[in-house]
Amino acid sequence: MTTPRIEPLSVEDMRPDWVATLERIPGAGLKGTNFPKNVLGTLMYNPEIFGPFLDYWVTSKLAMGFSIREQELIILRMGFLYRCDYVWKHHVPVAREFGVTEAEIEAVKQPLTASAFPERDLALLELTDELVEQRTLRQETWDRWKNVLKKSEFVDLVTIVSQYVLFALANNAMQVELEAPLHDIPGL
Repeated sequence: MTTPRIEPLSVEDMRPDWVATLERIPGAGLKGTNFPKNVLGTLMYNPEIFGPFLDYWVTSKLAMGFSIREQELIILRMGFLYRCDYVWKHHVPVAREFGVTEAEIEAVKQPLTASAFPERDLALLELTDELVEQRTLRQETWDRWKNVLKKSEFVDLVTIVSQYVLFALANNAMQVELEAPLHDIPGL
């Protein structure tokens, strides 16, 4: 285990409006003992950015065209692609809560195949790979999936991938310590 490069601030010191925003996160997986207090405590060092980001993050989770299950598949893939155990271990319980199977969780860590996922899930995961690896969507990738997702969902995909680039990079670069209740979840 590595030492955090920045000691997280106490989430007990969160502004009431931040707490209210976080209460809107769907499900139980990021609340209670699985609350990501260390990464949020690290990001709190810049409150002028943290507050608006929290609102953007939570609001977009609730308003995008993807189900929470689909979002969790994308987030798990982001954790895998960035080799970010913090994101991975926090989102395995959330993915389970919203119907992602153990077989799908394992398949997210493998080269993608049509046999592991239905077409729409495969589209989301392949497009996530493309955004991370190519930093864009190549024309052949666009052509392959443009009739599977709505235009608004392409925007939503860039939104969620961008959010988890921030989380994965923040966790990896600042060596954010994983909270003890999540240590037993198999990592990457």
